[in-house]
Amino acid sequence: MAFTYERTIRLADTDAAGVVFFARYLALCHEAYEAALTAAGCPVQSFLGRDSDTLIPISRASADYLRPLICGDVVRISVQPARLSEDSFAINYEVRRSGTPEKIAARVRTEHVVTSRSQRTRAPLPAALATWVDAG
Repeated sequence: MAFTYERTIRLADTDAAGVVFFARYLALCHEAYEAALTAAGCPVQSFLGRDSDTLIPISRASADYLRPLICGDVVRISVQPARLSEDSFAINYEVRRSGTPEKIAARVRTEHVVTSRSQRTRAPLPAALATWVDAG
């Protein structure tokens, strides 16, 4: 089941033309990802803390921008994780502008690979993260 994160677009999210800067969509989605993990009882610091050997870099990102967002728009971002392998997963996002009717502003996808900081090799998803991904 997808998690939904709601947020108001701020002036700092926009560019000189007054619309959300393209790279900010990834930042907005990352906020939604962190909120989804926290809501599932798996806050990101639980497996990416200072003493953790786990790294989870984004290995691929893509976005389709369907309509502009401006300062003051309220957006709802759905977060849908999916397992790719023992050591990787993807997250599909839909960024929707609230209103009647809701309009899809963007579709974003990130792919993540779990690695060991000390060994610099791929590693299995931490148990709590695997549970969250597999429930997605």
